[in-house]
Amino acid sequence: MKTEDYIKSLAKTPLHSSRGFRIIIAGGGTGGHIFPAIAIGNALKAKQPDVEILFVGAKGKMEMEKVPQAGYKIIGLYIAGYNRSSLLKNILLPFKLTKSFTQVRKILNDFKPHAVIGVGGYSSFPVVRLAQTRGIPTFIHESNSFAGKSNRILAKRATKIFVGSYGMDKFFPAAKILMTGNPVRNIFSENKISRKEALNFFGLKEELKTVFVMGGSLGARSINTAIENNLDFFSNNDLQLIWQTGKEYAPSAAGAEEERTNIWTNAFINNMEFAYAAADIVVSRAGAMAIAELCVVGKSVIFVPYPHAAENHQNENANALVAKHAAIMINDEEVNEKLISTIAYLANDPAKANELQENIIKMANTNADELIAAEILKTLNG
Repeated sequence: MKTEDYIKSLAKTPLHSSRGFRIIIAGGGTGGHIFPAIAIGNALKAKQPDVEILFVGAKGKMEMEKVPQAGYKIIGLYIAGYNRSSLLKNILLPFKLTKSFTQVRKILNDFKPHAVIGVGGYSSFPVVRLAQTRGIPTFIHESNSFAGKSNRILAKRATKIFVGSYGMDKFFPAAKILMTGNPVRNIFSENKISRKEALNFFGLKEELKTVFVMGGSLGARSINTAIENNLDFFSNNDLQLIWQTGKEYAPSAAGAEEERTNIWTNAFINNMEFAYAAADIVVSRAGAMAIAELCVVGKSVIFVPYPHAAENHQNENANALVAKHAAIMINDEEVNEKLISTIAYLANDPAKANELQENIIKMANTNADELIAAEILKTLNG
């Protein structure tokens, strides 16, 4: 059944019918928005199996692939964010915004949602905004310690605001805030994969320590460059590497894998539970969702915050763990100078690695998705 026909069939369903509530989850752009959205959807389904969930994202973005893989329908909007690096690319932005609002009106008219959940990313704004003008209950999830501008605007009329950090009343109305933490996929919280099984999955050796480097779904130039320039370091120090590069860097990294037996690399890892289970040391950006996952799996982590994140929020995210001796942080401009030596330090100091693991797992939250789903259904049930 085509998506459009699917929506029309749902529109014929009377409100409060036996098929349950209809809920839209809007947002995406990166894994940090998409996977929490899917976790919330799964939690809603677990609590109320007859709920109907429709995702709305942006055409051409990774949610158009990842959401259907999770078993949900998704509609892509013709929308784009403001491009700060190329003003020329913003010429069509007004047209795309107008087009997206037209699409959203049709979606709301056809699907008739009981509620809309915004999880971040520029595709969430028009959906939540139009739902608010129609009096539809709206819920926002803000994962970062510094709230995004769109969420700050939408919060004024939101029914409830779910946050992953304390102290968010400086951005949002305190009465609407519920501290839930950030939703983590249950494949991590319930992971039963052994280290041996995980290493076999990647074709790597059980007797060697493994470094898992991830720059996020879109890649991280500074991290990737530092790794590429020091590939011999890993073999020279009896280390092996799982290297998730992001799509832009994948072709050049593939050549490194062909020449070496201690490296596995790909643009994206669909089976992240295997990567975490295999890893002894993790190198990562400091997005809120990456941090939430790493707390749950309890690994020794080196964070390299993305330097252009709004209001430098990735630095704030990482510093919260550094302050509790739960992670190490390297500034982006120092990656070439410090990353490899820091990896070597952790690989050769088991006591420090264990300290980081023990402290980071204390910060884990495994039921954020359930708390969010329960609050939404409680509100809808009156």
